[in-house]
Amino acid sequence: MDELLKNQFFATHAIVAAGSVTLGTALAYPLDTIKVLVQVGSGTNKILTTAQVIDRVKTLSGNSGLYSGFGWLALGRILGVATRFGTYELVTAFYKDGREYNDVRIPEAFMAGMAAGPVEALISCPFELIKLRAQVTSASRIPSSTAVTERTAISPFLARLLPGYSPDTRTLNHSIGLLSTLTTKQPNMIGALKEYPWMMTGCGRPPSVCDVRRPLDIISLEGWGALWRGLRSGIVRDSIFGGVFFSSWQILHKVMVNWKAVNMDPIPSLSAGFSGSIAAAASHSFDTAKSRSQCIVLPKYLSMERKLIKWKQPGRRLERLAGIHPADRNILFRGVGLRMACSGIASFMIVGGYYLGINHLAPK
Repeated sequence: MDELLKNQFFATHAIVAAGSVTLGTALAYPLDTIKVLVQVGSGTNKILTTAQVIDRVKTLSGNSGLYSGFGWLALGRILGVATRFGTYELVTAFYKDGREYNDVRIPEAFMAGMAAGPVEALISCPFELIKLRAQVTSASRIPSSTAVTERTAISPFLARLLPGYSPDTRTLNHSIGLLSTLTTKQPNMIGALKEYPWMMTGCGRPPSVCDVRRPLDIISLEGWGALWRGLRSGIVRDSIFGGVFFSSWQILHKVMVNWKAVNMDPIPSLSAGFSGSIAAAASHSFDTAKSRSQCIVLPKYLSMERKLIKWKQPGRRLERLAGIHPADRNILFRGVGLRMACSGIASFMIVGGYYLGINHLAPK
């Protein structure tokens, strides 16, 4: 009987936690979509506003476009948040071992949050990449089905290499036309040239994100390693977020304890919401770097060429370690207000929903 109650206890907590994470993610997801599009659509001399993003998404994908890729983020967030809090509890348990009072100091909370960041980044990175590409697709023009059929028919090899991809026929024929003056014994030189991967877009550039957004397409063209693109900046982002989140939450917890001493009854989830906003602001530059790196399609043959020529990522040493491209230096804080609001709402709903669910469902 005790074993049954114990299993029911853990199952109830797991279900309530997953439900609260899903609810918090759903409420904040439209803000996340707008934030991502502002990050990847902005340039040094180009400022993309929130109104422009909303108008474009609604025009091309409707209101449902604001929730493109929601399922992937919800699944990744459930696993990531569980890992973050689980790692935090394990590390803080080590700190509290042998103490008379069950209390965590602020520096210890910061270090425990920093330790939880890399594990969370490793687990959630593939889900965030697929989610981001779905969000970008919702604000991009997709050719009609007849145009796709006409374009993919020119090269069966490309259809096998990247299912669903539609190369630009006009640009492709123009590029190949520049080589038509060469003398050759090949009876169908143009058709043969179209079979080469680096001619797949007709302009020497890789396909757009809209053509490489499904997991199988990403693995087929870019390889398994592409699922963890932007991991460096993701690790730094989640480490800073975790450290600031738990340390600021610990500070606010102490403040709330003092408030209760004078007969004030603050809501516990409010401190989580404020902590989430502060942590989002502190780590936002690395979130922008990760979003922009995940929005780049890098075929496997280009990755192989970079390894052969020992290509080094541009930028200063710290930028290379953190995964920041030097061209993005002036736009790293684009969308910081949106991310603060998104993280604050999500943290408030996750913690508040969890406490509310446990109080009503968990056995006394």
